[in-house]
Amino acid sequence: MTGTRKAAAMPEAAEAAETAENTTVVIIGAGVAGMTVGNFLLRSGVDCVVVEKRDRAYVERRQRAGVVDTRGVRMFREWGMEHVVKDSSSPAKITGGTFIDGVRYDIAFGDDESEAVFCPQQVLVRNLTTAFLEAGGDLRYEALDVAPEDLDSERPTVRYRAADGSAKAITCDYVAGCDGFHGVSRACVPAGRLTVHSHEFAYSWLSVLAEATCAPYGMAIHDHGLAARFPRGADASRLYLQVPGDATPEDWPDDRVWTEVSTRFGAEAPAGPIVDKRIVPLRSVVFDPMRYGRLFLLGDAAHIVPPMSAKGIHLALYDTEVFVRALLAQVKEGDGSLLDAYSDTCLRHVWNYQAYAVWLTDLMHNAGDASYGGAFRKQIARAELRRLNESPSAIRLFNDLNAGLL
Repeated sequence: MTGTRKAAAMPEAAEAAETAENTTVVIIGAGVAGMTVGNFLLRSGVDCVVVEKRDRAYVERRQRAGVVDTRGVRMFREWGMEHVVKDSSSPAKITGGTFIDGVRYDIAFGDDESEAVFCPQQVLVRNLTTAFLEAGGDLRYEALDVAPEDLDSERPTVRYRAADGSAKAITCDYVAGCDGFHGVSRACVPAGRLTVHSHEFAYSWLSVLAEATCAPYGMAIHDHGLAARFPRGADASRLYLQVPGDATPEDWPDDRVWTEVSTRFGAEAPAGPIVDKRIVPLRSVVFDPMRYGRLFLLGDAAHIVPPMSAKGIHLALYDTEVFVRALLAQVKEGDGSLLDAYSDTCLRHVWNYQAYAVWLTDLMHNAGDASYGGAFRKQIARAELRRLNESPSAIRLFNDLNAGLL
């Protein structure tokens, strides 16, 4: 594999001038999507450069999702990278209960064939980063003022300012926008070129990271609202509480959090120091198309799903594999048909899982606190939950969606 091709050194008199480079793909963002694309391209012999505005420590401690579903595990295995989803501090298999009005039901998250694993996002990103760097990948942290330009031309350029203040310009064939919902990639698309579809839920989640063991774990449905607790390592857990849409963290002092968790689960919650507390709005967002010129949007830069579905990582990984395989067909075989179909291919899958995410979010929240959907919707939701526990056909469909296989 050839490395990134750099221009000759500038004369001393022009030290402040911009340094020009060339590569095949510039990847903006070093999260799950960006580092997966980088690793797959590197393994396929395609030049790429990853630029990330934050430093490595920040990126690798960023707390978000914690589940890689069956499809994701199998994808990494096919690429010879199954080791990146290993996290010895978390349970190897996702099982748990659903507590309804304090009574535990053995409704599993996935069936016996599930290969889904708990792998906190920061662990996955750290493992992907280590693999990329050990393979000789070009990853540049603290890339400031990143500015993709000429995206509708055959050779876009990504400009940025390095941590030492020097100006850089990387000309490339393609740009992978993997820098999240608030990143610069989508923001640089001209107005009117993308259509946004969105749905806001009336409630939010209070998300809490605590230094407390998580056993048992699962979901709780209660008149006060939904609650959830999942492991984030051997001695840490992530807690979620359904709260009104206008709630603030200040509304929820630590004692109130632990009391409410115990109430909704109907059992004393193992308490501990709370190290992070924030409000997470629940929403669904899709941008169409997921491409502009030579810019391809991946992961949260293109879509958001409510966290109830645990499909944020799933959709990001799906985008990355579709993009990389399409790019390889273009670069190695001269076949651009898959790149041309990238947005349509991804969006079919995105909408399928948006439908699943909205259905599951409404189901689990409506079954508890009736102040949002009403008493009728509450009874409908509970009827659906009973069907999931009793109907083999309903269970099979749910398990396939939960595993990411549809």
